[in-house]
Amino acid sequence: MFNGNEKESLLKLAQAAQKRSYSPYSAFPVGAVLLTEKGKTYLGTNIENISYGLSMCAERVAIFNYLANGDKSDKIKALMIIGNTEEPIAPCGACRQVIAEFFSGSENIYLVSGKEKIRTVKAKELLPFAFNKLS
Repeated sequence: MFNGNEKESLLKLAQAAQKRSYSPYSAFPVGAVLLTEKGKTYLGTNIENISYGLSMCAERVAIFNYLANGDKSDKIKALMIIGNTEEPIAPCGACRQVIAEFFSGSENIYLVSGKEKIRTVKAKELLPFAFNKLS
């Protein structure tokens, strides 16, 4: 599936996930895709609720899909997140803490703008004082 161009392949999947967003209140669709070392992918999109506290971010949906449906011995390799922003989108604090919980720290996190501008960071860079092993 990836044929040497991981970012391009992940971008197409993240854009497809973004189109599935349920965001009637914010009108801010976000898509995410998690890639494992064996090449499996898990999509996520933001899902809103009129009671905002019951909403879920795309990043967490992708991670939770991996946890609920994946082989946890197939380690996480990367995560891509896309939003309709001018500059590359950044995960919220809750998503950063979930990433810190389930990523080792060395995985690539691709942050993508609506204009397909990509910034690559390592998972450990997102939350330097996380409540777990990454800090």
